[in-house]
Amino acid sequence: MNIAKKALKNFKPGDLIIIDNVPCRVEDVRTTVSGKHGAAKTRIEAIGLFDNRRRSIIGSSDDEAEVPMIKRKKAQVLSIINNIAQLMDLETYEQIEIEIPEEKKDKIKEGEEIYYYEIMGIKTLKDLK
Repeated sequence: MNIAKKALKNFKPGDLIIIDNVPCRVEDVRTTVSGKHGAAKTRIEAIGLFDNRRRSIIGSSDDEAEVPMIKRKKAQVLSIINNIAQLMDLETYEQIEIEIPEEKKDKIKEGEEIYYYEIMGIKTLKDLK
């Protein structure tokens, strides 16, 4: 699992962050002004990529948070059963089963080559970028 670190003050809306071991997309970043003796604080509001739950993190602006790395991989669709697609990764030739998101049900056909994403060991057909 590839993870990088980034200071809280450097996050922008749309960036990815790990909060409570869940990959999230940053929605809002607010930084308070530092006081006479205190450091500036940053509050980050984010939404989970897979569960759509709202999460937040508060810390000193110089504190670091983890950033997940997204791997985009190519696969061939072997079969579709209900809302599950059986794929074969074109690099490793391993077979995987992934649930098809509602917005892509009509677009995915058997025999096609498609892209899927892997983030923190979770594979998905959702568009993450």
